[in-house]
Amino acid sequence: MQTLDGLFLLDKGPGMSSNAVLQTVKRLFAVRKAGHTGSLDPLASGLLPICLGEATKLSSFLLATDKRYQVTVKLGQSTTTGDAEGELIDQQEVPVLNETIIQAVLARYTGQIEQLPPMYSALKQDGVRLYELARRGIEVDRPRRPITIYALRLRGFTERALELDVHCSKGTYIRALAADIGRDLGCGGYVESLRRIGVGDLQVRRAWTLEQLQASAEDQRRTRILPLDHMVADLPAVQLEDELGYFLRQGQAVLTPRAPAEGLVRLYVRGDRFVGIGEVLADGKVAPRRLLNTPKSAVS
Repeated sequence: MQTLDGLFLLDKGPGMSSNAVLQTVKRLFAVRKAGHTGSLDPLASGLLPICLGEATKLSSFLLATDKRYQVTVKLGQSTTTGDAEGELIDQQEVPVLNETIIQAVLARYTGQIEQLPPMYSALKQDGVRLYELARRGIEVDRPRRPITIYALRLRGFTERALELDVHCSKGTYIRALAADIGRDLGCGGYVESLRRIGVGDLQVRRAWTLEQLQASAEDQRRTRILPLDHMVADLPAVQLEDELGYFLRQGQAVLTPRAPAEGLVRLYVRGDRFVGIGEVLADGKVAPRRLLNTPKSAVS
């Protein structure tokens, strides 16, 4: 096993679980520690950012960011899971649709809304995963959750399917969104295919497939690892002198004249060495919030 710190962008194919893909990537890079930043269902494909080594300490920042999807909604049928992997539970005639009718329904799900999580989800109730209850035929009441749909664009439609682009906040269930849209169109619907194309500022066009990774040599694989600070590129940067960096690592807040007035910041020592995340306090000092333990030669 080797020490390797950074972010690898994987273009996951359909048919494999996110964890199975993660374990394969972990083995190919021969690292001790790795994790992904938001799983994709086996049916889904697309961008799966994988954190290697110290990057796992920053995974929460990508988990909390917005996501972009391309989805095909099959109309006229409903399934237990809300996607093509579930059992058919209802079938209805699809009414005659036009763009005006469809856009009117999509408008209801744009902006800040409350969504009912599907029973087939990893959320827990009384310590039990909802999908475990669903598999036993048990349905329980669950609270609606606030989410934001930043954009919901109709890419095209046929008599029995919609093609949508979805830009949404964390915690959004596309399967629930598809079911709700199908219901409001009067015929039901489920996710027939789903592809994640963006996580925050990260784009799937920069990702490698598992097949590309497996076919590459070790030195080629390493060139695909992004620096750690790519995971928090939206945060302002603060440069620290060596002395201030030392005190910060001791857990002390430090005063630097180049810090913004408030919020989280990226911390750098000697100009270009990324050392972690800090927070600007009310008195203007920068306190450590998530520091990294990387050698100067690491990917960073």
